[in-house]
Amino acid sequence: MSEMITVGDAIARTLEQYQVEAIYGVISIHNLPIADAVGQRGNIRFVPARGEAGSVTMADAHGRFSGLGVALTSTGAGAGNAVGALVEAMNACTPLLHLTGQVEKAWLDADTGFIHETRDQLTFLKASSKRAYRISNASQAIAILHKAIQDAQTPPCGPVSVEIPIDIQGAKIPLSLVTAPVKPAPGVSVDVTVIDTLWAQLKQAKQPLLWLGGGALGCADAVKKLADAGITVISSTHARGVLPDSHRASLRAFHNSPSVEALISQCDFTLIAGSRLRSNETRSWTLELPSPRVQIDIDPAAASRNYLMDNTLVADCSALLNALAEKAQGREWGNAQWDGLVQEAVTQAERGLREQCGAYAQLNDAIEKALPEDGLLVRDITVSGSLWGSRLFRARGPLMNIHSLAGAIGMGLPMAIGTAIANPQRKVVGLVGDGGLSLNLGELATLAQEKANVTLLIMNDGGYGVMRGIQDKYFGGRQYYNELHTPDFTLLSQAIGLQAWSIERAEDFDAVMTEALSMPGPSVVEVRMGQIGALKFAGPPQKTLY
Repeated sequence: MSEMITVGDAIARTLEQYQVEAIYGVISIHNLPIADAVGQRGNIRFVPARGEAGSVTMADAHGRFSGLGVALTSTGAGAGNAVGALVEAMNACTPLLHLTGQVEKAWLDADTGFIHETRDQLTFLKASSKRAYRISNASQAIAILHKAIQDAQTPPCGPVSVEIPIDIQGAKIPLSLVTAPVKPAPGVSVDVTVIDTLWAQLKQAKQPLLWLGGGALGCADAVKKLADAGITVISSTHARGVLPDSHRASLRAFHNSPSVEALISQCDFTLIAGSRLRSNETRSWTLELPSPRVQIDIDPAAASRNYLMDNTLVADCSALLNALAEKAQGREWGNAQWDGLVQEAVTQAERGLREQCGAYAQLNDAIEKALPEDGLLVRDITVSGSLWGSRLFRARGPLMNIHSLAGAIGMGLPMAIGTAIANPQRKVVGLVGDGGLSLNLGELATLAQEKANVTLLIMNDGGYGVMRGIQDKYFGGRQYYNELHTPDFTLLSQAIGLQAWSIERAEDFDAVMTEALSMPGPSVVEVRMGQIGALKFAGPPQKTLY
Protein backbone atom coordinates (compact mmCIF):
# COMPACT_ATOMS: atom_id res chain seq x y z
CA MET A 1 0.00 0.00 0.00
CA SER A 2 1.19 3.51 -0.81
CA GLU A 3 2.70 5.63 1.93
CA MET A 4 0.14 7.96 3.53
CA ILE A 5 0.84 11.68 3.81
CA THR A 6 -1.25 14.72 4.76
CA VAL A 7 -2.93 16.87 2.13
CA GLY A 8 -0.73 19.73 3.35
CA ASP A 9 2.37 17.64 2.61
CA ALA A 10 0.96 16.66 -0.80
CA ILE A 11 0.41 20.32 -1.65
CA ALA A 12 4.00 21.19 -0.69
CA ARG A 13 5.36 18.31 -2.81
CA THR A 14 3.20 19.34 -5.75
CA LEU A 15 4.36 22.97 -5.63
CA GLU A 16 7.95 21.71 -5.60
CA GLN A 17 7.22 19.77 -8.79
CA TYR A 18 6.10 23.04 -10.40
CA GLN A 19 9.48 24.50 -9.35
CA VAL A 20 7.86 27.11 -7.13
CA GLU A 21 10.66 29.17 -5.60
CA ALA A 22 8.74 31.13 -2.97
CA ILE A 23 5.40 31.22 -1.19
CA TYR A 24 4.22 34.55 0.19
CA GLY A 25 1.84 34.30 3.09
CA VAL A 26 0.46 34.97 6.53
CA ILE A 27 0.20 31.86 8.69
CA SER A 28 -3.05 31.16 10.50
CA ILE A 29 -4.81 28.42 12.44
CA HIS A 30 -6.65 27.72 9.18
CA ASN A 31 -3.61 27.18 6.96
CA LEU A 32 -0.94 25.81 9.31
CA PRO A 33 -0.97 22.24 7.94
CA ILE A 34 0.22 23.60 4.58
CA ALA A 35 2.74 26.01 6.11
CA ASP A 36 4.04 23.30 8.43
CA ALA A 37 4.60 20.92 5.51
CA VAL A 38 6.46 23.60 3.53
CA GLY A 39 8.61 24.32 6.59
CA GLN A 40 9.40 20.67 7.31
CA ARG A 41 10.43 19.96 3.74
CA GLY A 42 12.51 23.13 3.50
CA ASN A 43 12.58 23.25 -0.30
CA ILE A 44 10.49 26.37 -0.91
CA ARG A 45 11.23 29.77 0.56
CA PHE A 46 8.38 31.08 2.71
CA VAL A 47 8.13 34.88 2.86
CA PRO A 48 6.09 36.00 5.90
CA ALA A 49 4.22 39.08 4.76
CA ARG A 50 2.60 41.33 7.35
CA GLY A 51 -0.80 41.25 5.67
CA GLU A 52 -2.70 39.22 3.12
CA ALA A 53 -2.91 42.11 0.68
CA GLY A 54 0.86 42.34 0.76
CA SER A 55 1.38 38.59 0.40
CA VAL A 56 -0.77 38.29 -2.72
CA THR A 57 0.80 41.42 -4.24
CA MET A 58 4.29 39.99 -3.66
CA ALA A 59 3.20 36.72 -5.28
CA ASP A 60 1.72 38.69 -8.19
CA ALA A 61 5.05 40.41 -8.83
CA HIS A 62 6.95 37.14 -8.53
CA GLY A 63 4.56 35.42 -10.93
CA ARG A 64 5.09 38.06 -13.62
CA PHE A 65 8.71 36.88 -13.83
CA SER A 66 8.61 33.20 -12.85
CA GLY A 67 5.41 32.08 -14.55
CA LEU A 68 3.64 31.15 -11.29
CA GLY A 69 3.29 33.18 -8.12
CA VAL A 70 1.95 31.48 -4.99
CA ALA A 71 0.27 33.09 -1.98
CA LEU A 72 -1.12 31.52 1.21
CA THR A 73 -3.77 33.31 3.26
CA SER A 74 -6.21 32.53 6.02
CA THR A 75 -9.95 32.27 5.60
CA GLY A 76 -12.67 34.86 6.23
CA ALA A 77 -11.23 38.31 6.83
CA GLY A 78 -7.81 37.01 5.80
CA ALA A 79 -9.05 35.94 2.38
CA GLY A 80 -11.06 39.15 2.17
CA ASN A 81 -7.92 41.22 2.71
CA ALA A 82 -6.48 39.59 -0.42
CA VAL A 83 -9.30 40.67 -2.76
CA GLY A 84 -7.77 43.97 -3.92
CA ALA A 85 -4.49 42.25 -4.74
CA LEU A 86 -6.35 39.54 -6.66
CA VAL A 87 -8.11 42.25 -8.69
CA GLU A 88 -4.69 43.67 -9.59
CA ALA A 89 -3.40 40.25 -10.66
CA MET A 90 -6.53 39.88 -12.81
CA ASN A 91 -5.78 43.19 -14.54
CA ALA A 92 -2.15 42.20 -15.09
CA CYS A 93 -3.08 38.66 -16.26
CA THR A 94 -0.57 37.25 -13.78
CA PRO A 95 -0.32 33.46 -13.38
CA LEU A 96 -1.00 33.25 -9.65
CA LEU A 97 -2.15 30.51 -7.27
CA HIS A 98 -3.94 31.77 -4.17
CA LEU A 99 -4.31 29.09 -1.49
CA THR A 100 -6.65 30.01 1.34
CA GLY A 101 -7.84 28.10 4.34
CA GLN A 102 -11.41 27.35 5.30
CA VAL A 103 -13.23 26.27 8.41
CA GLU A 104 -13.92 22.57 8.97
CA LYS A 105 -15.99 21.04 6.19
CA ALA A 106 -18.90 20.35 8.58
CA TRP A 107 -19.28 24.06 9.32
CA LEU A 108 -18.89 25.47 5.80
CA ASP A 109 -21.49 28.14 5.01
CA ALA A 110 -23.40 27.18 8.19
CA ASP A 111 -23.42 30.73 9.64
CA THR A 112 -22.69 29.40 13.12
CA GLY A 113 -20.15 32.01 14.19
CA PHE A 114 -17.23 29.58 13.89
CA ILE A 115 -13.92 31.47 14.14
CA HIS A 116 -12.76 32.89 10.79
CA GLU A 117 -16.04 31.90 9.18
CA THR A 118 -17.49 34.12 6.48
CA ARG A 119 -20.67 33.72 4.52
CA ASP A 120 -20.13 32.39 0.99
CA GLN A 121 -16.40 33.11 0.75
CA LEU A 122 -16.22 31.27 -2.57
CA THR A 123 -18.42 33.90 -4.22
CA PHE A 124 -16.13 36.83 -3.49
CA LEU A 125 -13.13 34.75 -4.53
CA LYS A 126 -14.85 33.97 -7.85
CA ALA A 127 -15.52 37.67 -8.35
CA SER A 128 -11.89 38.65 -7.82
CA SER A 129 -10.15 35.68 -9.46
CA LYS A 130 -10.04 34.09 -12.89
CA ARG A 131 -11.41 30.92 -11.26
CA ALA A 132 -12.09 29.77 -7.70
CA TYR A 133 -12.30 26.22 -6.40
CA ARG A 134 -13.29 24.60 -3.13
CA ILE A 135 -11.69 21.27 -2.19
CA SER A 136 -14.40 19.14 -0.63
CA ASN A 137 -12.69 15.75 -0.78
CA ALA A 138 -9.15 15.03 0.39
CA SER A 139 -8.63 12.50 -2.39
CA GLN A 140 -9.32 15.20 -4.99
CA ALA A 141 -7.10 17.87 -3.45
CA ILE A 142 -4.12 17.43 -5.77
CA ALA A 143 -6.27 16.95 -8.86
CA ILE A 144 -7.98 20.27 -8.17
CA LEU A 145 -4.61 21.89 -7.43
CA HIS A 146 -3.34 20.77 -10.85
CA LYS A 147 -6.46 22.17 -12.48
CA ALA A 148 -6.09 25.48 -10.65
CA ILE A 149 -2.45 25.86 -11.73
CA GLN A 150 -3.33 24.96 -15.30
CA ASP A 151 -6.06 27.63 -15.30
CA ALA A 152 -3.67 30.21 -13.85
CA GLN A 153 -1.00 29.50 -16.48
CA THR A 154 -3.29 29.21 -19.51
CA PRO A 155 -3.57 32.52 -21.44
CA PRO A 156 -5.21 34.80 -20.73
CA CYS A 157 -3.51 34.05 -17.41
CA GLY A 158 -4.82 35.19 -14.07
CA PRO A 159 -5.13 34.46 -10.36
CA VAL A 160 -6.91 31.28 -9.31
CA SER A 161 -8.08 30.82 -5.72
CA VAL A 162 -8.39 27.47 -3.99
CA GLU A 163 -10.03 27.21 -0.56
CA ILE A 164 -9.18 24.17 1.51
CA PRO A 165 -11.01 23.33 4.76
CA ILE A 166 -8.64 22.88 7.66
CA ASP A 167 -9.68 19.27 8.34
CA ILE A 168 -8.98 18.35 4.72
CA GLN A 169 -5.52 19.96 4.93
CA GLY A 170 -4.67 17.59 7.77
CA ALA A 171 -6.32 14.50 6.30
CA LYS A 172 -4.16 11.58 5.14
CA ILE A 173 -4.07 10.50 1.48
CA PRO A 174 -1.89 8.03 -0.43
CA LEU A 175 1.42 9.43 -1.69
CA SER A 176 0.48 7.98 -5.10
CA LEU A 177 -2.04 10.82 -5.50
CA VAL A 178 0.87 13.26 -5.86
CA THR A 179 0.99 13.11 -9.63
CA ALA A 180 3.13 14.86 -12.24
CA PRO A 181 2.56 18.52 -13.14
CA VAL A 182 0.17 19.41 -15.94
CA LYS A 183 0.90 21.87 -18.71
CA PRO A 184 -1.13 24.94 -19.64
CA ALA A 185 -3.93 24.25 -22.09
CA PRO A 186 -2.68 24.44 -25.70
CA GLY A 187 -3.02 27.81 -27.39
CA VAL A 188 -5.01 28.62 -30.48
CA SER A 189 -3.07 27.60 -33.58
CA VAL A 190 -2.62 30.19 -36.32
CA ASP A 191 -3.74 29.23 -39.79
CA VAL A 192 -1.27 29.99 -42.58
CA THR A 193 -3.97 31.77 -44.60
CA VAL A 194 -4.58 34.12 -41.66
CA ILE A 195 -0.88 35.00 -41.57
CA ASP A 196 -0.74 35.53 -45.33
CA THR A 197 -3.85 37.71 -45.32
CA LEU A 198 -2.58 39.90 -42.49
CA TRP A 199 0.82 40.21 -44.13
CA ALA A 200 -0.82 41.31 -47.38
CA GLN A 201 -2.76 44.00 -45.48
CA LEU A 202 0.42 45.22 -43.80
CA LYS A 203 2.25 45.33 -47.13
CA GLN A 204 -0.48 47.51 -48.61
CA ALA A 205 -0.11 50.06 -45.81
CA LYS A 206 2.27 52.93 -46.35
CA GLN A 207 2.97 53.34 -42.64
CA PRO A 208 1.46 50.82 -40.17
CA LEU A 209 1.30 51.34 -36.41
CA LEU A 210 1.82 48.46 -33.95
CA TRP A 211 0.24 48.98 -30.52
CA LEU A 212 1.67 46.59 -27.90
CA GLY A 213 -0.05 45.43 -24.74
CA GLY A 214 0.73 42.94 -21.99
CA GLY A 215 -0.15 40.05 -24.28
CA ALA A 216 2.98 40.86 -26.28
CA LEU A 217 5.44 40.81 -23.34
CA GLY A 218 7.08 37.67 -24.70
CA CYS A 219 7.44 38.97 -28.24
CA ALA A 220 10.55 41.17 -28.02
CA ASP A 221 12.47 39.49 -30.85
CA ALA A 222 9.54 39.53 -33.26
CA VAL A 223 8.67 43.14 -32.43
CA LYS A 224 12.25 44.24 -33.03
CA LYS A 225 12.28 42.59 -36.47
CA LEU A 226 9.02 44.31 -37.38
CA ALA A 227 10.31 47.63 -36.05
CA ASP A 228 13.55 47.15 -38.01
CA ALA A 229 11.34 46.66 -41.07
CA GLY A 230 9.79 50.07 -40.47
CA ILE A 231 6.60 49.49 -38.46
CA THR A 232 6.13 52.28 -35.93
CA VAL A 233 5.61 50.93 -32.41
CA ILE A 234 3.81 52.36 -29.39
CA SER A 235 3.19 50.42 -26.20
CA SER A 236 0.99 50.42 -23.16
CA THR A 237 2.90 51.29 -20.00
CA HIS A 238 2.73 47.58 -19.08
CA ALA A 239 4.45 46.63 -22.36
CA ARG A 240 7.15 49.29 -22.19
CA GLY A 241 10.53 47.89 -23.13
CA VAL A 242 9.25 45.10 -25.38
CA LEU A 243 10.79 47.41 -27.94
CA PRO A 244 13.60 49.33 -26.20
CA ASP A 245 13.17 53.10 -25.95
CA SER A 246 16.32 53.59 -27.99
CA HIS A 247 14.91 51.98 -31.14
CA ARG A 248 14.29 54.42 -33.98
CA ALA A 249 10.72 53.12 -34.44
CA SER A 250 9.67 53.46 -30.79
CA LEU A 251 7.07 56.00 -29.68
CA ARG A 252 7.50 54.55 -26.19
CA ALA A 253 4.28 55.11 -24.18
CA PHE A 254 3.63 58.72 -25.13
CA HIS A 255 0.01 58.06 -26.13
CA ASN A 256 -1.41 61.37 -24.99
CA SER A 257 1.34 63.73 -26.15
CA PRO A 258 0.19 66.08 -28.93
CA SER A 259 3.30 65.48 -31.03
CA VAL A 260 2.87 61.70 -30.89
CA GLU A 261 -0.86 61.92 -31.53
CA ALA A 262 -0.15 64.01 -34.63
CA LEU A 263 2.31 61.40 -35.86
CA ILE A 264 -0.14 58.56 -35.24
CA SER A 265 -2.70 60.35 -37.39
CA GLN A 266 -0.31 59.99 -40.34
CA CYS A 267 -0.31 56.17 -40.07
CA ASP A 268 -2.76 54.22 -42.22
CA PHE A 269 -3.09 50.87 -40.42
CA THR A 270 -3.23 49.85 -36.74
CA LEU A 271 -2.30 46.40 -35.48
CA ILE A 272 -3.15 45.96 -31.79
CA ALA A 273 -1.27 43.09 -30.14
CA GLY A 274 -2.56 41.86 -26.80
CA SER A 275 -3.80 45.19 -25.46
CA ARG A 276 -7.02 46.22 -23.76
CA LEU A 277 -6.49 49.81 -25.02
CA ARG A 278 -7.14 51.07 -21.51
CA SER A 279 -8.98 54.29 -20.77
CA ASN A 280 -6.03 56.19 -19.29
CA GLU A 281 -3.89 55.41 -22.35
CA THR A 282 -6.51 56.36 -24.95
CA ARG A 283 -8.01 59.44 -23.30
CA SER A 284 -11.12 57.42 -22.39
CA TRP A 285 -11.20 55.91 -25.88
CA THR A 286 -11.24 59.25 -27.71
CA LEU A 287 -7.72 58.88 -29.13
CA GLU A 288 -8.12 58.36 -32.88
CA LEU A 289 -6.48 55.14 -34.03
CA PRO A 290 -5.85 54.81 -37.77
CA SER A 291 -8.01 52.49 -39.85
CA PRO A 292 -8.13 49.75 -40.82
CA ARG A 293 -7.71 48.28 -37.34
CA VAL A 294 -6.79 44.64 -36.72
CA GLN A 295 -6.61 43.14 -33.24
CA ILE A 296 -4.67 40.09 -32.03
CA ASP A 297 -5.91 38.62 -28.76
CA ILE A 298 -5.97 35.15 -27.21
CA ASP A 299 -9.38 35.92 -25.69
CA PRO A 300 -12.31 35.77 -28.15
CA ALA A 301 -14.32 38.05 -25.83
CA ALA A 302 -11.80 40.85 -26.41
CA ALA A 303 -13.06 41.50 -29.94
CA SER A 304 -13.93 45.20 -30.42
CA ARG A 305 -14.12 45.59 -26.64
CA ASN A 306 -13.13 49.26 -26.60
CA TYR A 307 -12.58 50.20 -30.26
CA LEU A 308 -14.46 48.91 -33.27
CA MET A 309 -12.14 46.57 -35.15
CA ASP A 310 -12.14 45.68 -38.81
CA ASN A 311 -10.92 42.24 -37.83
CA THR A 312 -10.03 40.35 -34.65
CA LEU A 313 -7.61 37.44 -34.86
CA VAL A 314 -7.99 35.03 -31.96
CA ALA A 315 -4.40 33.92 -31.56
CA ASP A 316 -1.37 34.01 -29.32
CA CYS A 317 0.55 37.21 -30.04
CA SER A 318 3.89 35.43 -29.98
CA ALA A 319 2.90 32.90 -32.66
CA LEU A 320 1.40 35.49 -34.99
CA LEU A 321 4.01 38.23 -34.56
CA ASN A 322 6.83 35.72 -35.03
CA ALA A 323 5.20 34.51 -38.23
CA LEU A 324 4.92 38.08 -39.50
CA ALA A 325 8.51 38.84 -38.49
CA GLU A 326 9.75 35.90 -40.56
CA LYS A 327 8.21 37.49 -43.63
CA ALA A 328 9.93 40.85 -43.08
CA GLN A 329 12.98 40.99 -45.35
CA GLY A 330 14.82 44.23 -44.72
CA ARG A 331 13.08 47.57 -44.78
CA GLU A 332 9.42 47.26 -45.74
CA TRP A 333 7.96 50.60 -44.59
CA GLY A 334 9.08 54.14 -43.91
CA ASN A 335 12.39 55.79 -44.61
CA ALA A 336 14.96 58.03 -42.97
CA GLN A 337 12.61 60.99 -43.19
CA TRP A 338 9.88 59.11 -41.32
CA ASP A 339 12.41 57.97 -38.70
CA GLY A 340 13.25 61.62 -38.16
CA LEU A 341 9.60 62.48 -37.61
CA VAL A 342 9.26 59.66 -35.06
CA GLN A 343 12.30 60.86 -33.14
CA GLU A 344 11.14 64.48 -33.22
CA ALA A 345 7.71 63.49 -31.88
CA VAL A 346 9.32 61.56 -29.02
CA THR A 347 11.76 64.39 -28.31
CA GLN A 348 8.92 66.91 -28.07
CA ALA A 349 6.91 64.60 -25.83
CA GLU A 350 9.86 64.02 -23.51
CA ARG A 351 10.67 67.73 -23.42
CA GLY A 352 7.11 68.53 -22.36
CA LEU A 353 7.18 65.84 -19.67
CA ARG A 354 10.50 67.09 -18.32
CA GLU A 355 9.10 70.60 -18.08
CA GLN A 356 6.09 69.27 -16.17
CA CYS A 357 8.33 67.31 -13.79
CA GLY A 358 10.64 70.23 -13.09
CA ALA A 359 13.35 69.39 -10.57
CA TYR A 360 12.13 65.81 -10.35
CA ALA A 361 13.37 65.11 -13.86
CA GLN A 362 16.81 65.35 -12.24
CA LEU A 363 15.78 62.61 -9.80
CA ASN A 364 14.81 60.42 -12.74
CA ASP A 365 18.22 61.04 -14.29
CA ALA A 366 20.06 60.41 -11.01
CA ILE A 367 18.42 56.99 -10.64
CA GLU A 368 19.04 56.13 -14.29
CA LYS A 369 22.77 56.88 -13.88
CA ALA A 370 23.15 54.96 -10.61
CA LEU A 371 20.94 51.93 -11.32
CA PRO A 372 22.69 49.05 -13.12
CA GLU A 373 21.59 48.44 -16.69
CA ASP A 374 19.53 45.41 -15.70
CA GLY A 375 17.99 47.23 -12.73
CA LEU A 376 14.22 47.31 -12.29
CA LEU A 377 11.78 50.08 -11.39
CA VAL A 378 8.63 49.15 -9.48
CA ARG A 379 6.25 52.06 -9.02
CA ASP A 380 3.14 52.66 -7.01
CA ILE A 381 0.26 54.81 -8.22
CA THR A 382 1.59 58.15 -7.11
CA VAL A 383 2.29 61.50 -8.77
CA SER A 384 5.92 60.66 -9.49
CA GLY A 385 5.04 57.18 -10.68
CA SER A 386 2.39 58.50 -13.05
CA LEU A 387 4.69 61.18 -14.49
CA TRP A 388 8.42 60.53 -14.73
CA GLY A 389 8.21 56.94 -13.48
CA SER A 390 5.78 55.74 -16.14
CA ARG A 391 7.11 57.40 -19.29
CA LEU A 392 10.39 59.21 -18.66
CA PHE A 393 12.30 56.48 -16.86
CA ARG A 394 14.15 54.17 -19.24
CA ALA A 395 12.81 50.87 -20.51
CA ARG A 396 15.47 48.68 -22.11
CA GLY A 397 13.51 45.43 -22.00
CA PRO A 398 10.12 43.98 -21.02
CA LEU A 399 9.11 43.92 -17.36
CA MET A 400 11.66 46.51 -16.34
CA ASN A 401 8.99 49.03 -15.27
CA ILE A 402 6.46 47.25 -13.02
CA HIS A 403 3.29 48.88 -11.71
CA SER A 404 -0.32 48.40 -10.68
CA LEU A 405 -2.54 48.05 -13.74
CA ALA A 406 -5.72 48.27 -11.66
CA GLY A 407 -4.73 51.80 -10.64
CA ALA A 408 -4.82 51.05 -6.91
CA ILE A 409 -2.41 52.72 -4.50
CA GLY A 410 -0.48 50.83 -1.85
CA MET A 411 0.97 48.00 -3.93
CA GLY A 412 4.39 49.48 -4.66
CA LEU A 413 6.31 48.21 -1.63
CA PRO A 414 5.09 44.58 -1.65
CA MET A 415 5.37 44.51 -5.44
CA ALA A 416 9.00 45.65 -5.14
CA ILE A 417 9.72 42.91 -2.58
CA GLY A 418 8.23 40.19 -4.78
CA THR A 419 10.12 41.53 -7.79
CA ALA A 420 13.42 41.49 -5.90
CA ILE A 421 12.95 37.95 -4.58
CA ALA A 422 12.12 36.77 -8.11
CA ASN A 423 15.27 38.52 -9.41
CA PRO A 424 17.90 38.08 -6.68
CA GLN A 425 20.80 39.28 -8.86
CA ARG A 426 19.12 42.54 -9.93
CA LYS A 427 18.71 45.82 -8.08
CA VAL A 428 15.15 47.09 -7.64
CA VAL A 429 13.98 50.66 -7.06
CA GLY A 430 10.56 50.84 -5.42
CA LEU A 431 8.89 54.19 -6.10
CA VAL A 432 6.08 54.99 -3.65
CA GLY A 433 4.23 57.96 -2.20
CA ASP A 434 3.61 58.56 1.49
CA GLY A 435 -0.14 58.01 1.06
CA GLY A 436 0.13 54.70 -0.77
CA LEU A 437 2.93 53.43 1.45
CA SER A 438 0.71 53.79 4.51
CA LEU A 439 -1.64 51.08 3.19
CA ASN A 440 1.08 48.42 3.45
CA LEU A 441 3.46 50.11 5.87
CA GLY A 442 4.00 46.88 7.78
CA GLU A 443 5.76 45.38 4.78
CA LEU A 444 8.76 47.58 5.64
CA ALA A 445 9.43 44.91 8.26
CA THR A 446 9.18 42.23 5.56
CA LEU A 447 11.66 44.18 3.45
CA ALA A 448 14.11 44.25 6.37
CA GLN A 449 13.59 40.64 7.41
CA GLU A 450 13.94 39.21 3.89
CA LYS A 451 16.89 41.48 3.04
CA ALA A 452 15.36 42.09 -0.38
CA ASN A 453 17.61 44.00 -2.77
CA VAL A 454 15.32 47.04 -2.90
CA THR A 455 15.97 50.75 -2.55
CA LEU A 456 12.59 52.15 -1.54
CA LEU A 457 12.14 55.73 -2.74
CA ILE A 458 9.43 57.48 -0.71
CA MET A 459 8.07 60.63 -2.33
CA ASN A 460 6.67 62.40 0.73
CA ASP A 461 4.33 65.28 -0.08
CA GLY A 462 2.25 64.90 3.07
CA GLY A 463 -0.89 63.50 1.48
CA TYR A 464 -2.64 62.41 -1.67
CA GLY A 465 -0.93 64.45 -4.39
CA VAL A 466 -2.98 63.01 -7.25
CA MET A 467 -6.22 63.93 -5.44
CA ARG A 468 -4.97 67.47 -4.89
CA GLY A 469 -4.43 67.85 -8.61
CA ILE A 470 -7.87 66.47 -9.48
CA GLN A 471 -9.60 68.63 -6.88
CA ASP A 472 -7.74 71.66 -8.17
CA LYS A 473 -8.72 70.96 -11.79
CA TYR A 474 -12.28 69.69 -11.45
CA PHE A 475 -13.54 71.00 -8.10
CA GLY A 476 -12.67 74.68 -8.25
CA GLY A 477 -9.51 74.25 -6.23
CA ARG A 478 -11.44 73.10 -3.13
CA GLN A 479 -9.12 70.87 -1.15
CA TYR A 480 -10.64 68.33 1.23
CA TYR A 481 -9.34 65.25 3.04
CA ASN A 482 -6.05 64.94 1.18
CA GLU A 483 -3.72 66.11 3.96
CA LEU A 484 -2.25 63.20 5.92
CA HIS A 485 -0.22 63.03 9.09
CA THR A 486 2.93 61.20 8.08
CA PRO A 487 5.78 59.89 10.18
CA ASP A 488 9.43 60.70 9.67
CA PHE A 489 9.97 57.80 7.27
CA THR A 490 13.73 58.06 7.59
CA LEU A 491 13.64 57.55 11.36
CA LEU A 492 10.94 54.90 11.03
CA SER A 493 13.02 52.94 8.53
CA GLN A 494 16.10 53.17 10.72
CA ALA A 495 14.08 51.93 13.68
CA ILE A 496 13.09 48.87 11.64
CA GLY A 497 16.76 48.24 10.89
CA LEU A 498 17.04 49.71 7.41
CA GLN A 499 19.72 52.04 6.11
CA ALA A 500 17.92 55.29 5.27
CA TRP A 501 18.56 58.77 3.88
CA SER A 502 16.41 61.85 3.46
CA ILE A 503 16.68 64.43 0.67
CA GLU A 504 15.51 68.03 0.98
CA ARG A 505 17.41 69.58 -1.97
CA ALA A 506 17.39 68.64 -5.64
CA GLU A 507 21.14 69.19 -5.64
CA ASP A 508 21.52 66.06 -3.49
CA PHE A 509 19.70 63.67 -5.84
CA ASP A 510 22.84 62.39 -7.54
CA ALA A 511 24.96 61.82 -4.45
CA VAL A 512 22.26 60.13 -2.35
CA MET A 513 20.93 57.89 -5.11
CA THR A 514 24.45 56.84 -6.08
CA GLU A 515 25.22 55.88 -2.48
CA ALA A 516 21.89 54.13 -1.84
CA LEU A 517 21.90 52.14 -5.07
CA SER A 518 25.48 51.01 -4.59
CA MET A 519 24.46 49.20 -1.40
CA PRO A 520 23.38 45.57 -1.70
CA GLY A 521 20.20 44.69 0.14
CA PRO A 522 17.40 46.94 1.38
CA SER A 523 17.56 50.68 1.89
CA VAL A 524 15.21 53.67 2.00
CA VAL A 525 15.44 57.17 0.55
CA GLU A 526 12.83 59.69 1.66
CA VAL A 527 12.34 62.68 -0.66
CA ARG A 528 10.76 65.54 1.28
CA MET A 529 8.85 67.21 -1.50
CA GLY A 530 7.65 70.08 0.68
CA GLN A 531 11.20 71.43 0.74
CA ILE A 532 11.94 70.73 -2.95
CA GLY A 533 8.70 71.80 -4.60
CA ALA A 534 5.31 70.55 -5.73
CA LEU A 535 4.76 68.13 -8.59
CA LYS A 536 1.32 68.62 -10.13
CA PHE A 537 -0.76 65.90 -11.75
CA ALA A 538 -4.52 66.01 -12.33
CA GLY A 539 -5.20 62.36 -13.05
CA PRO A 540 -5.35 60.41 -16.30
CA PRO A 541 -5.94 62.43 -19.47
CA GLN A 542 -9.54 62.24 -20.55
CA LYS A 543 -12.33 64.38 -21.98
CA THR A 544 -14.09 64.92 -18.66
CA LEU A 545 -13.81 63.59 -15.14
CA TYR A 546 -17.11 61.74 -15.35
